[in-house]
Amino acid sequence: MPDTMVRGVHLNYEVIGASGPWIAITPGSRRPYQELVNLAKAMAATGYRVLLHDRRNCGASDVAFDGSASEHEVWADDLHALAEQLGALPIYVGGSSAGARLAILFAIRHPAATRGLLLWRVTGGQEAVDHLAENYYGQFIKIARAGGMKAICESEHFSESIAARPSNRERLMATDVEQFIQVMTYWRERFLESAKLPIVGASESDLNAIKAPACMIAGNDIIHTPATARKAASLIPNTELHDDVVEKRSDDNLLKEWDRKEWRDAEGRIAEIFAAFLRRTEAAR
Repeated sequence: MPDTMVRGVHLNYEVIGASGPWIAITPGSRRPYQELVNLAKAMAATGYRVLLHDRRNCGASDVAFDGSASEHEVWADDLHALAEQLGALPIYVGGSSAGARLAILFAIRHPAATRGLLLWRVTGGQEAVDHLAENYYGQFIKIARAGGMKAICESEHFSESIAARPSNRERLMATDVEQFIQVMTYWRERFLESAKLPIVGASESDLNAIKAPACMIAGNDIIHTPATARKAASLIPNTELHDDVVEKRSDDNLLKEWDRKEWRDAEGRIAEIFAAFLRRTEAAR
């Protein structure tokens, strides 16, 4: 896959499709982009170029710990720089869970570069924030304090990063452990601040200010609640919400975690919904 230097970090990326407007989609958590290849191919078949990439600290891209902003803000700025380098701006930006957060922050931080938003499984609420803050940051703070950067290299996530890009071992071992803990602590604090916000990473005024049209698909689990999707859709001015793509559940009967098979099985429907939204949006332009 192509690899390029963006803001001092090597990013692994792939473009699917040869012509048409650009779309960038990103998966959730810190997972590599490969899980979205089939969806990207379905979207590219309708006349678009789809940009997939591994964010820093994900997949086969470099590990790098930038404490100048929240992790998701760093990711949003990286994607903007990558898309600019590829001549892909303005671009439709989308994603699932953490990828949706990246997309929304991209629209907030780079409005002129945002053609539209394609969002699914948006995240919000105290339970989601507490669980994910520990999963993304808290566990690594504890590992680093107990065993230093060698233990970080041996952790499940970062050992996978090393397997995907062997030079990441040297980068991790060269990282000062106290600096690593400091950045992870800062990212954790920024994440925890989102507990009272409509969605993780964005306030009501942030969402109200988004001018780009948005298409949103609701989740059905306690991390990606339908209530969060409804709230976000009501705050982003030009948003269409779809809440029946996966099994529709009441707010008091949500899954404990997202069902990956259910979402994989729904990819055809997701591609159809996004394609219809893109046709209408492009026609309006």
